Amino acid sequence: MNRGAVIQTKRKLKVAIIGSGNIGTDLLIKVLRSPHLECGAFVGRNLSSPGMIKALSLGVPVSAEGIDYIVKNPDCCDLVFDATSARSHLDHAPIFRKLNKRVIDMTPAKIGLMSVPSVNLAECLTEFNVNMVTCGGQASIPVAYAIGQTQTDVEYIEVVSSIASRSAGPATRQNLDEYIKTTEDGLKEFSGAARTKAILNLNPAEPCVDMQTTIFAKVSNPDIPKLSEVLSHLVDKIRKYVPGYEIIMGPIVENGRIVVMARVRGLGDYLPAYAGNLDIINCAAIAMAEEYACVTLNPELKGH
Repeated sequence: MNRGAVIQTKRKLKVAIIGSGNIGTDLLIKVLRSPHLECGAFVGRNLSSPGMIKALSLGVPVSAEGIDYIVKNPDCCDLVFDATSARSHLDHAPIFRKLNKRVIDMTPAKIGLMSVPSVNLAECLTEFNVNMVTCGGQASIPVAYAIGQTQTDVEYIEVVSSIASRSAGPATRQNLDEYIKTTEDGLKEFSGAARTKAILNLNPAEPCVDMQTTIFAKVSNPDIPKLSEVLSHLVDKIRKYVPGYEIIMGPIVENGRIVVMARVRGLGDYLPAYAGNLDIINCAAIAMAEEYACVTLNPELKGH
C-alpha cells in the first residue's frame, strides 16, 4: 500500500510493539512516521537495551514487563506487533486472543494466516492473528505465487537467500529452524508446488552485502512471457511498500529451470540499508497494519 496515496484516517490506530530488538525498534521508527498508526507502548525486558533507550529518546511509552504490561494495560493498543521469537509467540498468541487484540506476528511461529501484502492483503484483514512468514518468504513468495499462477505442473521450488551476517541478530539465529520450515510452507501454499526447499546463507563479507534471493522452479513447459507479465505487476505492488525491492535477473530458463533473482535494499530507518532482509518484513507488516487502520477507522475506504 502506498502510504502517500491513501486518504488520511480520521484517527490513528493505536499499536503496541513487544520485542525491543532490531526488528521491534525499526518497526517503532516506521510506526512513528506513519500517518495511520501511533505507538501506545514499546515493550521489552531490559530498559537499558539499545531499543529501549531509543524509544525513551523518542518519548514513547516503554515497559520492561513484557506481555504482562499489555495484560495490565489493555487500553494501550488495539493491535500488537509481536517481534519476540517463535517460541515466545506460542505463549503470547492465546493471551492476545483473550484480550481481543489483533496481532501481526513478526516471528516464524506461523499460528495465524500467512500474510504477503502484495498477494493476499485483503484476505488477511478479517484475521485476529496474521503471520508475516519470514524475510525470505516476503522476498520470494510473490515470485513463487506468480509462477504458480502462470505455469502448469509446478514440481519443485527452491529459494536461496543470502544476507549480511551482521544483519542476523540473536533472534534470527535462534529461529533458523522455524525460518526454514515456515518459508517452505509459505512457498508451497502460495505456489501450489509439490515440493519446496528454503536455504539461508549468512554472508560475512565486508562491506556488508544487500539481501539477495534466488528462486528456482522446475515446471513442465515454462511460459516466460506470461510469467514476466504477472511478475511485473506484483513487483509494482511490492515497491509501493518496499521501495528497495527489485528483480535483478530473470525470469529466464536455465538448465530446464525457471530462475528469478531479487535484491532488497532497506530504507535505512533504524537498521542499515544493507539489512533489506529485516526491512522487507517490517515494511510488509506496516503495510498490513495501515490497511487495517484504514478499513477499521474508515470503512468507506475498504478496497482503496
